[in-house]
Amino acid sequence: MGAVVSCIKSVFQTIGSAIMAVISGIGGIIKAIINAIVSFFGIIVNCLTCRGGGGRKTTTRSRV
Repeated sequence: MGAVVSCIKSVFQTIGSAIMAVISGIGGIIKAIINAIVSFFGIIVNCLTCRGGGGRKTTTRSRV
């Protein structure tokens, strides 16, 4: 009888672990999407404020 209970317990632990892995994967995907959106808006803000790499930069060097 103890073996049957142990087997059922193991099955439920395995199912629980699989569900948690799926939830963790979904959370990772959502986190990656949010990070991409934040990075995209950061690029747009940098471009609009001329802080990006493509803006004009002026230097004041005197030629000798």
